[in-house]
Amino acid sequence: MTTEPSPHGRRWRAGTGVRMRILGWYVLLLFGAIAVGLLLQREALLQRLDSQVSESLIQEAEELDTLARNGVNPETGEPFGDDVAAILDTFLNRNLPNEGEVFLSLVRGQGPTSTSSPEPLIDDEALTARWSALTESEAGELSTPSGPVRYLAVPLESGGETAATFVIADFVAERQDRIDSAVILTALVLLVSLLLATGAAWFVAGRILRPVHEVTNTARTITEGAFGKRIPVRGDDEIAELARSFNAMVDRLEVAFDTQRTFISDAGHELRTPITIISGHLEMLGDDPEERADTMAIVNDELHRMARMVDDLLLLARSEIPDFLQLEPLDLPGLVHDVFAKCTALGDRDWTLDSTAQGTIVADRQRLTQALLNLARNAVGHTQSGQNITVGSTHDLAGVRIWVSDDGTGVAPVDRERIFERFARGSDRRRSADGAGLGLAIVSAIVAAHGGRIELVSELGVGSQFTLLLPSGQSVGRPDRSTLTDHFARDPVSAGAAPGRFTVDTAREDIPWQPS
Repeated sequence: MTTEPSPHGRRWRAGTGVRMRILGWYVLLLFGAIAVGLLLQREALLQRLDSQVSESLIQEAEELDTLARNGVNPETGEPFGDDVAAILDTFLNRNLPNEGEVFLSLVRGQGPTSTSSPEPLIDDEALTARWSALTESEAGELSTPSGPVRYLAVPLESGGETAATFVIADFVAERQDRIDSAVILTALVLLVSLLLATGAAWFVAGRILRPVHEVTNTARTITEGAFGKRIPVRGDDEIAELARSFNAMVDRLEVAFDTQRTFISDAGHELRTPITIISGHLEMLGDDPEERADTMAIVNDELHRMARMVDDLLLLARSEIPDFLQLEPLDLPGLVHDVFAKCTALGDRDWTLDSTAQGTIVADRQRLTQALLNLARNAVGHTQSGQNITVGSTHDLAGVRIWVSDDGTGVAPVDRERIFERFARGSDRRRSADGAGLGLAIVSAIVAAHGGRIELVSELGVGSQFTLLLPSGQSVGRPDRSTLTDHFARDPVSAGAAPGRFTVDTAREDIPWQPS
């Protein structure tokens, strides 16, 4: 039976896995670099020792040659001539061997002599015989119990034949051992440094990978349905870019989930009523033809209302999609005249076209027309036959204002802070029974998508004016995420003029409408 690892164990492995791999590769590469460096250092030191030994052997041979050619026998005061024994004796008396060096004198007819030596080379008769028979200089290397020996054998002639041989031998084992000891000591120091650097790297890797851990933890909270947490962005490197990208993704996910949750909640809440009506009438459906016709008319009416409601909900959901708007330069007078012509077909009212601004606006014609028609339809629902409804526009440095005003019932103060919410209805209204309370929510969403806001000026028993304030230039576009989140969190009322918000104001003299 297998045991499922605990969440803490999974988190620990997730938190240390990448860290361990990075640190493992770091240690492996650094250890490899140290090993290669030590090998190269040892080889360089050995090469340097070999070069020094060769130079020392050659130097001793040159000094012997100089003495033989130019030297004076200290006993006779005359040049040495062919007296090789005197040359060697004088050289040995005047010169001390360097560290590790041994001088051997092999004079024909005399026994071999040697300076102090770790290994008695003169006891090797075969070797001394071979050196004594040389007719030219010979350099080589010997293997002895005391280690390798580098040598240079120089024959000295007298009377045209070899009379003696001078050998300079160099025992290099001790110096090679010192090189090895130095390399080992360096390796130990570097290994201790590597351990310390590994500990520091573990700590630094944890600091560097902290945003990655925060991404994991934040993603885990998201799977549990919480979107409030974000990753702190520090610096401007790849990790910071990862944090920014992740935060942006969470923002989009939060908006998408909020939209989905709201859509499901709204659809479930509002579609339940027509479904109940349809179900109740069908259950009581009798055989009377007139009753059946009435029931089918009610069912058909409710189905049409459900279809319109679903279309409105889908529009609100699509309003948060980046390509919701199809922006283009619009002729402002032409737009207002077209909207006014369509508004006059909404009801028997005294329709008036007020001032029409000149110029252009960058907007989505279809969506903006839909928003203004919703305002006009809302005005029709709050007025009676013959009452006045006015459409107008102005254009100044602050942007474009398009308004719809009426002489209807007005909006109660208690309702002015909620009528732009989805499915919200005024407490004192005259509206068609099939209204779902989505019209002004759609207006608010369209204006928010254009980067604008809505102003409401109203007085009970006198009338209302809804004004769309829109930017007129190329800066038109979707508001930032915080605006959309506030707007769709059903808290649409706010002082200020952030895009997507509306302002409730009952005493604005700069808006071209006054109660009649």
